Amino acid sequence: MLQPPHRSLPVAAVPTLPNQRVPVRDDDGPWHADAVCRRDEAGLFFAPSKEPTAARLSREEAAKRVCARCPVMVACREHALLQPEPYGVWGGLTAAERRVVLARRRRRAGELRQNPSPAAAAG
Repeated sequence: MLQPPHRSLPVAAVPTLPNQRVPVRDDDGPWHADAVCRRDEAGLFFAPSKEPTAARLSREEAAKRVCARCPVMVACREHALLQPEPYGVWGGLTAAERRVVLARRRRRAGELRQNPSPAAAAG
């Protein structure tokens, strides 16, 4: 069954923190214009102060379910990794998960610098 078109919310409805930088796509507007989270409560994506662990895990899983159905999840994730965003669920990853991804990327980049591929050495 087709879903009725959703009403666009103002950009301010995208979950943001104070002084947050929002990247702009080069094509038809900001990537977050198509974000599913625009229709959800921002509190789902950002922890309240002193949140108990069980509540945090439950909230993060709910936020990840929203991200899983989002057409701009990859752009959102890359935004959070490139900024880097220190808080919240972005692109289906928590802040801790993003730190792991960034550490792996740094490690992989270091390995590539130390052991360049034969194709790169030949070219």
